[in-house]
Amino acid sequence: MDLELRHLKVVRAIAEAGSLTGAATRLGLAQPALSTQLKRIERLLGGPLFERGRSGVRPTPLGELVVARAAFLLPTVRDLQEEAVRLAQGRDAGTDRFRLGGTHGPLLGGLVDRLATVRPDAPVSTCTSWSEGEIAESVVRGRLDFALVGACGESPAPLADRLVWREVGVDPVFVMLANDHPQAAREEVALSELAGEAWTDVPGDGCFADCFAAACARAGFTPARVYETDTASCVHLVQVGRAVGLCRATFPTTPGMVTRPLAGAPLRWRHLLGWHEGAPAARRAAEVAAAARAAHRGAVAGSTTYRRWREAHPEFADGSPAAA
Repeated sequence: MDLELRHLKVVRAIAEAGSLTGAATRLGLAQPALSTQLKRIERLLGGPLFERGRSGVRPTPLGELVVARAAFLLPTVRDLQEEAVRLAQGRDAGTDRFRLGGTHGPLLGGLVDRLATVRPDAPVSTCTSWSEGEIAESVVRGRLDFALVGACGESPAPLADRLVWREVGVDPVFVMLANDHPQAAREEVALSELAGEAWTDVPGDGCFADCFAAACARAGFTPARVYETDTASCVHLVQVGRAVGLCRATFPTTPGMVTRPLAGAPLRWRHLLGWHEGAPAARRAAEVAAAARAAHRGAVAGSTTYRRWREAHPEFADGSPAAA
């Protein structure tokens, strides 16, 4: 048996986790299966790679050598694979296409519409996921050309060290209320006035949940319940009065509910466009960024509530709001 990359991944996972149990969980393996693999790798390399103790495992001198080489080789091979994919795509660089990835939000459809309008000869395809990291990884690997995702407040964009990111727009987070909710007639709602409510929003792998919890703590309460689910289910829970929802300020008008600003804009959402600077699609980045910003302006214009709020808060008009 020859040493393979998968063997190096196993050794690295064990070293990073500090235990076979943790590494097995990370790799999606049963611990006995991982132990068997490790024994085979150790026989192949001629000696034990880890010393086992009460607190877990630590590399032997041989293990330290293998871990150090794996730390160099695995990223190198990953970069090679990504470069190969982009090179292979280069043969199609003369024919424009737009492979877009996005999280569940109101801007992806607007971006598709604008690109299809200005470039009717260029195919446009889309892929959506609740995970910003998954979309970003697909761009890194060459499966997508552009990522249109969001980030909470000042949190960094996903894979910021490997992709180029540009800000499309910044919005406050609004609250969705049923038409007959006691606060629905208000122009603005204080977060503290919703202290007894159940909440709903879409999931994500950023820090939004933590930022929301912190905002509630500043307002003097802890959310009684938070339903994380898809957009349609969030809307339904709001319409039937089971919860109030969190949404971007550009969320479109929906029968049976209204959106209202949260007083003081305690939560903000940044819309970001990302791409890989070494990919053939990078030459179209300025065009796609302009279309994404136009989509954001269109979404703002389509919301009477948001337009009125922005008129009263001009610091958001240029896309560079002051920190909440």
